[in-house]
Amino acid sequence: MFPTSAVIWRVHGDVTTMMIGGVTALLLQMLHPAALSGVWDHSNFRKDMLGRLRRTARFIAVTTFGDRDLAMEAIARVRSIHDKVVGVAPGGSPYRAADPMLLAWVHVAEATCFLAAWRAYGEPQMSLADQDDYFAQSATVARALGADPVPQSRNEADAILSDFRPMLGVDHRTREVARLILHPKPARITDMPAQALLMRAAIDLLPPWARKMHGLSHSGLTAPLVHGGTNALAETLRWAFATPQNFSR
Repeated sequence: MFPTSAVIWRVHGDVTTMMIGGVTALLLQMLHPAALSGVWDHSNFRKDMLGRLRRTARFIAVTTFGDRDLAMEAIARVRSIHDKVVGVAPGGSPYRAADPMLLAWVHVAEATCFLAAWRAYGEPQMSLADQDDYFAQSATVARALGADPVPQSRNEADAILSDFRPMLGVDHRTREVARLILHPKPARITDMPAQALLMRAAIDLLPPWARKMHGLSHSGLTAPLVHGGTNALAETLRWAFATPQNFSR
């Protein structure tokens, strides 16, 4: 879908930052009542969170690293699923997953969080031009899914995110989904420390107003320990996933 030189390859190609950014994005997305209702009413997220996350990761991988035909097939499948997701939120407002504005919220929250994680733990000195390129490139997929408006730059993304704030809210469902996101059952008990570290890093990346809505707190005085530990974990995973060619350099 994109050439290997594209900025989006750097951002979407790092395992650790995508995990962190993905958790941050989910917490942010669930603050929108319609996005929350769509997941709550039409998804098995509460019973199979890992399966849902794997499907999302697969979609991002195909639409970033796959060829155009495969990417468009994946987009068409998602659009057909969205067409069937309709309902009424608890407040009485109808919602539909194919709504361009709702898709815009999901996209801008996701792209902003992926980029924030990459900048925090992958490329702290990333130029504003490269950040703008990331939003312009990720906009290609968002538009194909039907999102509108779609940011083409960092400033546009920040503005759209701000425009959505009056529409956001929290209820018991938000808290339940946040609990499931932040406290998943680890595959092995030995995974618990790393998992807790990544969740803490994801919370710290939330905008302060979003953390407040969730009733979550920043790491505060322990933030340097969280950042250092997450960086160390990220470097370990990059080494583990490196290609044979990387070892010879």
